[in-house]
Amino acid sequence: MEKPMRKLSLHAFCATTLAATGLFAGGSASAAQGCDTAGLDLPEGFCATAFSSDAGAPRHLAVADNGAVYVNLANDVDGHGLMALRDTDNDGVADKRKTFGEGGGTGLAIRDGWLYAATVTDIYRYQLGDNLVPEGEPEHIVTGLPQQTSHAARGLAISDDGMLFVNNGAPSNACQESDRSPGSKGQDPCPLLDNHGGIWQFSATETGQQFQPETEYATGLRNMFALDWHDGQLYGAQHGRDQLYSNWPDTFTQKQSAHLPAEELFAIDEGDHFGWPFCYYDPEMGKKVLGPEYDGDGKKVGRCGDYEQPIAAYPAHWAPMDVLFYDGDGLGSAYNGGAFIAFHGSWNRAPSPQAGYRVIYQPFENGKASGEYEDFAGAQGFQGSEEIKSPGSAEHRPAGLAQGSDGALYISDDAGGTIFRVTRERGGNG
Repeated sequence: MEKPMRKLSLHAFCATTLAATGLFAGGSASAAQGCDTAGLDLPEGFCATAFSSDAGAPRHLAVADNGAVYVNLANDVDGHGLMALRDTDNDGVADKRKTFGEGGGTGLAIRDGWLYAATVTDIYRYQLGDNLVPEGEPEHIVTGLPQQTSHAARGLAISDDGMLFVNNGAPSNACQESDRSPGSKGQDPCPLLDNHGGIWQFSATETGQQFQPETEYATGLRNMFALDWHDGQLYGAQHGRDQLYSNWPDTFTQKQSAHLPAEELFAIDEGDHFGWPFCYYDPEMGKKVLGPEYDGDGKKVGRCGDYEQPIAAYPAHWAPMDVLFYDGDGLGSAYNGGAFIAFHGSWNRAPSPQAGYRVIYQPFENGKASGEYEDFAGAQGFQGSEEIKSPGSAEHRPAGLAQGSDGALYISDDAGGTIFRVTRERGGNG
């Protein structure tokens, strides 16, 4: 299926990044008007609470119709990998917290009264009921997802007809003969694509399914656990490759490596190939080009013209963690129908400052990305008044997103152990 490609020039990247400094350097417009923002920098007319400030390392989130907030934890809390939170007095702060279930995961989703949760190797589902914590044993939906030491986080999305989509990242930067080694050539064909580097499809209701290569839905994706199903379409945001300069210093400068390649948002259909490891997306050129591991020089297109192109692109190394298509009215009509994307922040943009550490909003119209993205949420520590020299100096890093039944937006922060709840200020602009 041919998809529209949105070309973003370097000028457009710079313009939107500079526009963001008003939010991330000077504090929140809402805070200036007296609205509590829990330290987040938000557009005018929005408020926030620290829904939970002691949530371990929260990754993806899901909110039940009754307001219970479920969290998949990167690290166990009290011997469990899942957390349930509830605000019983409607003050925007959880006053009940319980942990349960298997640990060490990222992906989470709710569908038809079931909570789906991923560990590194398995997908479980729990029957939700009136109690905060699901009763009874979970059902084992998928087992045997490949164990790996890198890019092991799983994302989940469920289609309207009950298909479960799970990513399996490639434990590699660019499928080199010697991974992340200067001058090492890329393997062609890339053997990792047999069992990694794509999206796999399963039934959301059948138990005891095994990971099998033949259930792959789409391929050529280095690391994509930011997934969402919206209006009949699967979407995902990819972590792009690294180390163009450190591995290929005769071809790329440090500055080029800091700003290449773009992070990409895709519409994903069965059978699609998105070009990893052979290609990366250059935002200034507005197209995919061959990687240096495959005899690319930063300009050659070659086979890359045959692969799927992004529907939107974002600055390099921002690390998209979650994508959420918002379909409520609690944040105002300006945010209905588009996608929020949580970026974890970079580790390898030297000599430029580290960047990302924010939640953006990508407008959509008629099923296509439309217009430039907007910065929506930040904090001192996401991208504050001082430059972030390394990821370790960031006190907060966005990791997960969820929409409440009342339209509130929940944002997890796996560095600060915080879950924020964002709402529109009463009488705020919509």
